[in-house]
Amino acid sequence: MGKKIKLIWDFRGPDSLKIAEHHEKHLKEYILMEGLDCNDTGFKSLSELHSIAFMTVDESYMISVRDALLPHRGEIAEE
Repeated sequence: MGKKIKLIWDFRGPDSLKIAEHHEKHLKEYILMEGLDCNDTGFKSLSELHSIAFMTVDESYMISVRDALLPHRGEIAEE
């Protein structure tokens, strides 16, 4: 396996945490549907008005997941 890439979806506004939490459910559904070897998903509040949902994938999956799910940004995941 190669590097791990953290794909991130940003949500803003007073309901951002609830939206990010709900988005994570869809990420988990996608992982099951596609049979991906990936189990690192989550959501996090960065401030009162900014939250994220994320999933970490192996670099080999990154292009196909990116094209299918259109994350807002990505970064190399910390080991």
